[in-house]
Amino acid sequence: MPSDRDLLHSISLTLAESARRSGDWLACRPGCHQCCLGPFAIGQTDAARLQAGLRQLDGTDPERASRIRDRGRAYLATIGPLDEDGLPEGMDDAPCPVIDPESGQCDLYEFRPVTCRTFGPAVRGGDAIGACELCYVGATEAEIEACAVEFDAADEAGETIVARAVSETFLQTERSDR
Repeated sequence: MPSDRDLLHSISLTLAESARRSGDWLACRPGCHQCCLGPFAIGQTDAARLQAGLRQLDGTDPERASRIRDRGRAYLATIGPLDEDGLPEGMDDAPCPVIDPESGQCDLYEFRPVTCRTFGPAVRGGDAIGACELCYVGATEAEIEACAVEFDAADEAGETIVARAVSETFLQTERSDR
């Protein structure tokens, strides 16, 4: 099994190729955070990476780290019933707690989950191609297919629901730093 660092490097190279192929079809830019709305599951390695990023941010910008924790607490407070996939219902428009509400940028971008790293450019997984709905506007299926890269980030054992990951990432990190 590759290390997390190797996996992230592979993702970076693969998505860079999709971005190269996509050219002007790719709408993803800093501050665009359409894909950062609504809950999604992340793995334990993702949660650990976010924790490490938050600890690092504590040392370099403790006020920003505190704002992330505040947003994490607010996010947790709004979680109600879970759907059949274990994700909170009625939160499709709720921004990820790591998104800065003023800039629309990820405050822990270097430490973001695999799902965040692989969304946007056209990526083929099995028979389907996934891409951000804001990208490839006006493109034909054949044009999108030509931009797609193959990437299968095998599901991590122990994938967790957002509520647990948010709690582990933002609240346990805070307690362990005391």
